[in-house]
Amino acid sequence: MSGSQAARVAVLGPGSWGTALALLLARNGHAVRLWGHDPNEVAALARDRENRQFLPGVPFPDGLVPLIDLDEALAAIDALLIVVPSHAFAAVAERLAPRLPAGLGVAWATKGFAPGDNRLLHQVAGEVLGERPLAVVSGPSFAAEVARGLPTAVTVAATAPDFAQQVAGLLHGGRFRAYTSDDLVGVEVAGAAKNVLAIATGIADGLGFGANTRAALITRGLAELIRLGTALGGRRETFMGLAGLGDLVLTCTDDQSRNRRMGLALAKGRSVADARREIGQEVEGVLTARSVRAIAERLGVEMPIGEQVYRVLYEGATPEQATRALLERDSKAEFD
Repeated sequence: MSGSQAARVAVLGPGSWGTALALLLARNGHAVRLWGHDPNEVAALARDRENRQFLPGVPFPDGLVPLIDLDEALAAIDALLIVVPSHAFAAVAERLAPRLPAGLGVAWATKGFAPGDNRLLHQVAGEVLGERPLAVVSGPSFAAEVARGLPTAVTVAATAPDFAQQVAGLLHGGRFRAYTSDDLVGVEVAGAAKNVLAIATGIADGLGFGANTRAALITRGLAELIRLGTALGGRRETFMGLAGLGDLVLTCTDDQSRNRRMGLALAKGRSVADARREIGQEVEGVLTARSVRAIAERLGVEMPIGEQVYRVLYEGATPEQATRALLERDSKAEFD
């Protein structure tokens, strides 16, 4: 299907990012069903014709319909986009497996690894949903700015070039640009692991370390992303693009980032639980820090920033102790 043709699209997950993408698709002329599992949440969306919890003041176009019934949301669709937290991705895929027609491609805009076994989400989707086209949407994209129609560019990586073009065509339009790639691994790793580095940057800024430190953390964090991603099979150039460097800079430098705000809160002495409550939405970097550490250990990949974020989140290290551990590392060649 061409992106210029009107399509019936199911978007699963009415959080801020799912709602923003549903708004974008509806503005592009598609008929969008926005599905959620919480009856009260979906009822509020249908009644208010906006997501007052996450994106207040942005009205729903006529073509966007909130639904609680999954079968109704999936009926005769042309495209499917999953936008649920990473910890819920496998469970949603399992609900979809008996409901999807053969050959229907599945795309997602979830950033993270599968908790427990630390698989990439395309591995989960491939196992649960069987042989079908798969794609991931990722890049520097705050939900509120997409919802407001501000200029944004993302990457769509897929298992087949025509499916990448189809998904990109659905999203591309107006002030939203979608580029294509065939590097699912690189795009997924970048989108997930950069959240851990955003927590680190938030901690450093919260401790008052300044712009020099922020720039150093972003640059050395990019080196960690590249090491991890290439060890998993991603391509180096992917990490220099929108899904890598672009998303890393965005998430590390703007307080719209929940992961950065988590770091800022930790630097003030808040607990992880308290910071989560204050933020009021999923903070993907908390779970991802566990996955990143496990994968790095398994593959023998050096990720000192990721390691210190893990220590703060899970081992009781203070932000000051984690920072000292990074500063006391031996000098080494920048590129090795």
